Amino acid sequence: MSRRPALAGLVTLGAYGAFAATFRGPRDRFWPRMTRTGAALGLAALLLEPSLVRRRPRVREVALGGAIAGCLYGAFQVGDRVARRVLPGGGEEIADIYRLGELRPHRELALRLAVVVGPAEELFWRGLVQRSLQRRLGPVRAAVVAGLLYGGAHLVTGNRTLIAAATVAGFSWSGLAAAGVPMTSLVVSHSLWDVWIFLIQPTQRTAQGQERTRPT
Repeated sequence: MSRRPALAGLVTLGAYGAFAATFRGPRDRFWPRMTRTGAALGLAALLLEPSLVRRRPRVREVALGGAIAGCLYGAFQVGDRVARRVLPGGGEEIADIYRLGELRPHRELALRLAVVVGPAEELFWRGLVQRSLQRRLGPVRAAVVAGLLYGGAHLVTGNRTLIAAATVAGFSWSGLAAAGVPMTSLVVSHSLWDVWIFLIQPTQRTAQGQERTRPT
């Protein structure tokens, strides 16, 4: 038990390295790398935080996850427009993220995002990292640090819009976790939001026919 925080810290460092390898490697192999990274982080979370596998999902938790995903999507519709106006090159950074969606068939990407990447990110960042921090820092400070760590993992991309979006999303999910939202709801919200904003209804300025964005 006493070794768990240290192990969580080491795995978090490993996660930063894995994110760097994922985003800095050959672009045409991005999705296989992202899926492997997600699977590894999710497995680490389940092994180091056994409480994550002790509860069965409830219908109301799934419904809550859907509602959270909808609220986040609305917030990112606004954020997309702000990024395009405020950040120099924001529109191109957004388009660059969405070009990743053209690397593989959309059905395949939906499976990767919904089954592996989305659930794994919640299990790792909120389930393992934030819970480990919470035992030492309390819920509020742990949520702040966990949100910063999640956003910081995206610094390797060099994409300011993606970094900002990931940080906002990270603080949102970390805050909900600190408020007591069940892990099932967080997993459902992350998975639905990933698929919806990246593949089904991307944020965009349709009047100008421009591309779109989403944090991974």
